[in-house]
Amino acid sequence: MSERGLRGPAAAPPYEVGTFVDGDTELAYEVHGTGDRVLVFLHGILLDANMNRRLAVDLAAAGNRVVLLDLPGHGRSAKPRQASAHRMDSYAGHVVALLDHLDIDRAVVGGVSLGANVGLMVAARAPERVQGLVVEMPVLEWAVPAAAVTFVPMLLAVHFARSAVRVAAQLVRRLPRSGIGPLDSVINSLANDPVETAAVLHGILAGPIAPTVAERRAMTMPALVIGHRVDRVHPFADAEQLSRRLPDATLVEATSVLELRFRPERLTGEISAFLDRAWAARRPRRRAG
Repeated sequence: MSERGLRGPAAAPPYEVGTFVDGDTELAYEVHGTGDRVLVFLHGILLDANMNRRLAVDLAAAGNRVVLLDLPGHGRSAKPRQASAHRMDSYAGHVVALLDHLDIDRAVVGGVSLGANVGLMVAARAPERVQGLVVEMPVLEWAVPAAAVTFVPMLLAVHFARSAVRVAAQLVRRLPRSGIGPLDSVINSLANDPVETAAVLHGILAGPIAPTVAERRAMTMPALVIGHRVDRVHPFADAEQLSRRLPDATLVEATSVLELRFRPERLTGEISAFLDRAWAARRPRRRAG
């Protein structure tokens, strides 16, 4: 189902808000802009569509249709409490289901951090649906030690200090939202029930994190890879190595994860130019049967 109607400038709610059911999971999405040039862009771990809304509005103004999906356990989507619902390959399947739901034959797919890895997984599992990739801060081989140091303690905390975390989450739910997308995304994350957070972390850590090196080398669609040198969970070496392994990739260095959220003009311009190039190589529609 969806609500339609143009609702004003960038700070207003999106042009289209909708939900659909894939399997037994209800998923929420929002659409900015119209047309055949579709970008599906995904959020980071435990965050939601709020973090990428400014990017979606800006790219829609440049003639693109941008779809932001809340993955299971995130944002307005259902929050399954089974770790098996949060495997990276399962998330990729939901992205393909979103394309089917919106009757989109092909899209440029990608996201930030977790979303970047899910985009890569979509390209590995359903390359015929992927016109191009926008991969911001992928979490690959060089990130493994820092990711373990960051997320394993979080998983232990939500398991063994559940009561305290639940009380804190209840307090956070009472906080007013700021209207600043990335900040609201963090607040929403802190408001999640610890059981739901534990399921997300457990599922992602237990399942495949990214396509294999061989699968990455087989991704022939154009790709834009964005990396930065600021934190160890998203080492620049991962972005640099990925750009070398993908057959048709361009590497862009960001100052930090904050650049695209708070000083977005340069990187939005890079993404917009990349989308022009990706859609200039448009392939024919799939044929049924």
